[in-house]
Amino acid sequence: MMSESSSFVKGMVLGGIFCMLVTLLGHMKVGHGTKGHHHEHHHIQAPNKEDVLNLSEGERMELSKSIRVYCIILVKPKDLGHWAAVRETWSKHCDKVEFYSSENIKVFDSVSLNTNDMWVMMRKAYKITYERYKDEFSWFFLAYPTTFAIIENLKYFLLKKDPSQPFYIGHTVKSGDLEYVDGEGGIVLSIESLRRFSRIVEDSDRCPEQGGMIWKLAEDKQLAICLKYTGVFAENAEDSEGKDVFNTKSVNALIKEAMSTHPQQVVDGCCSDMAITFSGLAPNHMHVMMYGVYRLRPYGHTYNDALVFLPPPGSDND
Repeated sequence: MMSESSSFVKGMVLGGIFCMLVTLLGHMKVGHGTKGHHHEHHHIQAPNKEDVLNLSEGERMELSKSIRVYCIILVKPKDLGHWAAVRETWSKHCDKVEFYSSENIKVFDSVSLNTNDMWVMMRKAYKITYERYKDEFSWFFLAYPTTFAIIENLKYFLLKKDPSQPFYIGHTVKSGDLEYVDGEGGIVLSIESLRRFSRIVEDSDRCPEQGGMIWKLAEDKQLAICLKYTGVFAENAEDSEGKDVFNTKSVNALIKEAMSTHPQQVVDGCCSDMAITFSGLAPNHMHVMMYGVYRLRPYGHTYNDALVFLPPPGSDND
């Protein structure tokens, strides 16, 4: 009996190790299978302000109207406080925003996805978005309810980007051989990337709805794996000085880090002047951010931006 029990335990251990190896090989195959794709840009930057100033007034006006952003916010019932804050603050600056919820919530309007799994929620949200808005919008911004976004800065960043190219933009992170856009900082897809994703998502072998056998990958990593099969790679977004513009932390956390690492240059060491997102904010902090970004202005200072991105009609924000 003891030898049988020992053999059984050994078999369980060896079986577990074998399953882990199969899963790892499956993920490694993703990297090897995509080496043939030519990846031209890995770090992409915002346009140079001087280039924009050289445009005629008519060209500037046309550009400012041509960039339309559709916002996807993934929410769950536990996020009601953040949901309300996002709804009342920055999301009004999207050209259109919709909240995609894990279940039907009577308090706010949302698209019910009937699942609590974040990866399945993301897949469904993107699929519905493509089916409904593929002919209406060229850029698609996905965010969590703890994210604060400055949509005008996003539009400026996208100013000279071609949405017919496969862009997948945000704050990139490397995990082994996989480079992905961290969902905490927000994810931007061009219409071409969304089109490719809508196709690969039908392939259950290369883009499965369920993760690995042993452990489950986060939804942002799953997205990167699926997009990689289509030749779409994660791009780290930076300003003209090379600073990140999609932030996976709050302003407060970034300032604390800057005080530690750059005590003589806290502001410069903290964040980009053209930051697009900050993450990990409490609902009340979103209202503070809204005041600081859109309301507070030092008297006597003028802002001579070459472009004006107006919020959509009906918005009660600035």
